[in-house]
Amino acid sequence: MKPARLLVLAAVAALVAAWFAFDLGRYLSLDALKAQREVILAWRDAQPLTASLAFVAIYVAVTALSLPGAAILTLAAGAIFGLGWGLVLASFASSIGATLAMLVARFVAGEAVQRRYAERLRAINAGIERDGAFYLFTLRLVPLFPFFVINLLMGLTRIRVWTFYWISQIGMLAGTAVYVNAGTQLAQLESVGGILSPGLLGAFVLLGLFPLIARRLVDLVRARRVYAPYRRPRHFDRNLIVIGAGSAGLVSALIAATVRARVTLIERHRMGGDCLNTGCVPSKALIRSAKLAAQMRRAEEFGLAPVDARPVFAQVMERVQEVVRAIEPHDSIERYTGLGVECIKGRARLVDPWTVDVDGRRLTARDIVIATGAEPLVPPIPGLREAGYRTSEDLWDLRELPARLVVLGGGPIGCELAQAFARLGSKVTQVEMLPRLMMREDPEISATVQARFAAEGIDVRVGTRATSVVIENGQKWLVCEADDGPLRVGFDEILVAVGRVSRLGGYGLEELGVRTGRTLEVNEYLQTSFPNIWACGDVAGPYQFTHTASHMAWYAAVNSLFGPLLALRGGRFRVDYRVIPWATFTEPEVARVGLNETEAREKGIAHEVTTYGLDDLDRAIADGEAHGMVKVLTVPEKDRILGVTIVGEHAGELIAEYVLAMRHGIGLNKILGTIHIYPTLAEANKYAAGRWKQAHKPERLLRWVERWHRWRRG
Repeated sequence: MKPARLLVLAAVAALVAAWFAFDLGRYLSLDALKAQREVILAWRDAQPLTASLAFVAIYVAVTALSLPGAAILTLAAGAIFGLGWGLVLASFASSIGATLAMLVARFVAGEAVQRRYAERLRAINAGIERDGAFYLFTLRLVPLFPFFVINLLMGLTRIRVWTFYWISQIGMLAGTAVYVNAGTQLAQLESVGGILSPGLLGAFVLLGLFPLIARRLVDLVRARRVYAPYRRPRHFDRNLIVIGAGSAGLVSALIAATVRARVTLIERHRMGGDCLNTGCVPSKALIRSAKLAAQMRRAEEFGLAPVDARPVFAQVMERVQEVVRAIEPHDSIERYTGLGVECIKGRARLVDPWTVDVDGRRLTARDIVIATGAEPLVPPIPGLREAGYRTSEDLWDLRELPARLVVLGGGPIGCELAQAFARLGSKVTQVEMLPRLMMREDPEISATVQARFAAEGIDVRVGTRATSVVIENGQKWLVCEADDGPLRVGFDEILVAVGRVSRLGGYGLEELGVRTGRTLEVNEYLQTSFPNIWACGDVAGPYQFTHTASHMAWYAAVNSLFGPLLALRGGRFRVDYRVIPWATFTEPEVARVGLNETEAREKGIAHEVTTYGLDDLDRAIADGEAHGMVKVLTVPEKDRILGVTIVGEHAGELIAEYVLAMRHGIGLNKILGTIHIYPTLAEANKYAAGRWKQAHKPERLLRWVERWHRWRRG
């Protein structure tokens, strides 16, 4: 650190140390103010200019050094100088002091922080440059953090000094006025009975209401700013327009229709979205056929004659489509029309914040919900497009089983489909660039799945990065860089399953200026950067699951339709992501809710681990599925559940009990005290709770109980 910076830092540290060493803070208290009030008022009357300058100097010093006492000084401004002059003095003093504090932080540490954390701060600096004034104004008007923290942190950014000053001056004015006004009332406090004076009570009520009023004001300012280029319709055709008829869109529209709002649902492709047509439903139908084929090959294990379980692939895929067709009526236009939803098939594009164009037809609504889902991510691997590839969207067109299938990706989709195709007869090579499959799960969980894959003949290549696809003499090859050297894998079909990205293009979002990143950016209420445009489901994240999309849809629909009424209860509903379960439908299945051990360690969360092996469970043994485990994380020495992972038969069903427990604060003791039917797989949950209880039995109490029983025996 340069000498000048060291000198400033030392000076600030010395002043702060002197403040605490000499207990100077005792002079900045309500008791001290009241005790010296008459003396101070006399000095003010005798030397008004000197008193004003001294007050400003003290206020600026306290604020610039980030010392406690600014709130008392603001009250003192009203008590000593009255509302008008006190507000002027406190307002300018607080803004000047805040700016000095910001400059000190910038001079001492700003350059070093920007240099050391340049990559991490790039996005923050861009945001400050674009919207820094508004962010600071919001923080000043609705203080989410103490003002001294804001001063110091802003000094580490690249916000302009003049911008920081004038935004602070304006943003803190309302709050300063409230405190100065309260100070004028406190100045009249002569006895305990004075607490009940209307003026003082009014001042305290205003102090309590100010954050709510300020938040509303910020919302109005934000709305005015974002809507400035557009003309709002005087009347709306509809209450709500929903774009996208997947899980999130269907639930949003259904809720609106249920509460008798006029709602229009727009879908450009097929009702039901990805889950019904290309995702959950067809993949689970395929997995069921593949699982049955694998079980039939195990006939001798169950005392049956060997079975020739060669799948007829075209018939398997036709059954998949039959399942889709059987479920289609649940999500059909006919059903939703009957429920009161206007359904339109077409390509929707936002014209302005309230208007949607559907193939030339203009519709208006007070609120709009974006539920356009996500689509497979296709990495830019040279030669991939030329050779041709499949994703989870067009895989279902296959009617001939690929003799050799490469699956790119070791996440849930890649793992489910790799095992299914291997069981149906394909020679499958699974390529994953990370060191193991299913990286979101604990290592031993991943290892369990990978061992099963190896036993079933799947060639799993982890730590392997695909670099190109080449065609030589009509033969397709995937070229890779593996940890142990170069690798070439021949294939007939390649399935790309490396993740999914939000479907954002073609809806007018970019042209309108709706803020996006990897997903459509939303706040805790699921509002986008336009307060009347909402988003839910995969397009908004953060969890790309069908059940999460439905969960989010409730918040988007209710918040949009009942915003003014919800304001009466203190505001809209914040979306709740506290307990989100998910499952990967491989065999063995993997299901999880809450933290796993890897995440707990990474986040430094204290925890205990309890495991119960399903190889000990009677029903699992009887079913020939005695493998896997229940793994529970709890708060140390308590039965409160932090997270659960289950790997084994029907894990996705077994996890539901723990989801309920975590959602409603039920601990392992109550699970242990619940009767579970024998023999069922669900008993595993009770036995896991029993393992926890066994590890936490009260040894001292049991020793006394042992003595009691010994005494009773005589």
